[in-house]
Amino acid sequence: MALRLGQVNFKARDNSALGRFWAAALGWDVFAERPGVTAVGPAGFVWPDPAAVSIDVIAVPDPETVRDRVHLDLATTSAAHQAELVARLKDLGATPADVGQGDVPWTVLADPEGNVFCVLEPREIYRDTGPIAAVVVDCGDPRAMARFWDEAMDWTLHEVTDDHARLRSAKGVGPYLEFLRTSGPRTGWNRIHLDVVPYPGDDQEAEVARLRALSATDADVGQGEVSWHVLADPEGNLFCVLAPH
Repeated sequence: MALRLGQVNFKARDNSALGRFWAAALGWDVFAERPGVTAVGPAGFVWPDPAAVSIDVIAVPDPETVRDRVHLDLATTSAAHQAELVARLKDLGATPADVGQGDVPWTVLADPEGNVFCVLEPREIYRDTGPIAAVVVDCGDPRAMARFWDEAMDWTLHEVTDDHARLRSAKGVGPYLEFLRTSGPRTGWNRIHLDVVPYPGDDQEAEVARLRALSATDADVGQGEVSWHVLADPEGNLFCVLAPH
């Protein structure tokens, strides 16, 4: 049994506007929309793709305005591309953000609802990821997080140190999932979380039981009776286990 990363889930006041921002930012399309939900992915994307990762934007009444522990890093291919992308993102409604980064070669921005993300300088490791280089999770113990997520999903662990861990789809495509050691405490729920999906024919309840055995815990965020399970990883980050597709 194994799980795959199906999508990155954003909470938003205006799902349609934020979804369209991210579609334009990444050069993607809106591939599905219904009241309260906007889904964006690469052109021709059909969810769930066996390797690609999409973005699902969900409307909630009042998204928490906290420093989120999950953010996206965007890839660039040259210094000129980085400058052009930053300028285009600002035209789309992104604004400069200061998270104490100091003098760094990447640019920190916030989307129209205040979610921070980074536009990286060119890095060889991200040359074939597509527009999203990595989904980055701040944490206290990258080694422990890598152990959990390496067991939770069928992704490949590429690197792990005391300060940083990196996983990627076993197919060697799409963005990385990275865990970055930080010292700040977690406050409130993340506005961005991961949705994982069993493979067709696998049992959702068995996968949830397996995750609990790996130290995931059940979480109640007022979801009520739904087709997915809401869990928290060992550092309290929420994620959802969707029904098999």
